[in-house]
Amino acid sequence: MKVIVFGATGMVGQGVLIECLRDPDVTEVLTVGRSATGQQHPKLRELVHKDFLDFSAIEKDITGYDACFFCLGVSSIGMDAERYRHLTYDITLAAARSLARLNPDITFVYVTGAGTDSTEQGRVMWARVKGKTENDLLKLPFRAAYMFRPGAIQPLHGVRSKTAWVQALYVITGPLLGFLHQVAPKYVTTTEEVGRAMLSVAKLGYPTPILEMDDIHKAGA
Repeated sequence: MKVIVFGATGMVGQGVLIECLRDPDVTEVLTVGRSATGQQHPKLRELVHKDFLDFSAIEKDITGYDACFFCLGVSSIGMDAERYRHLTYDITLAAARSLARLNPDITFVYVTGAGTDSTEQGRVMWARVKGKTENDLLKLPFRAAYMFRPGAIQPLHGVRSKTAWVQALYVITGPLLGFLHQVAPKYVTTTEEVGRAMLSVAKLGYPTPILEMDDIHKAGA
């Protein structure tokens, strides 16, 4: 299986990349981002691309893949609705439409979040935007598409957040997250578990296109 990872320098993306490189069924991994991950591996090829609304210049590079794990995401804290929609909806759909056209048999896996609003009508801005993003991704002609809605995520295997205050928070709460993952898995997962679950649905499928925390645990087991 040949896979593309968007957002491989983010916390979730780092975890997904680790699992892809570990998996013997994955023969090639292409990362697409505005900066390189800095990792080296025989299966890994990195592509630095600046314009995430236009992929025409790299179409040959993103053709011939079996799965895409789209892990790009930003926090809505302190961000106005227009900017958040651009970074969340516009960029995701631009990439997804290109991939669907170039790779009709691809499986597209998108990381959203717990609390996403599929009705697009709720009071919470980020949840509405994520809901519309999910809904429009599911309309595209992929072989299959899955929306992952994790809650709290415990980083493992050296995975770090690029945001300083978020990383500091994880350092402080790390032991608590590990404990909660054991006693309250409905609320906490790990980067390893998310990565394994994404690979599982890309290989084997899943009964529903939207995976909440319980589904992520089942798929990543």
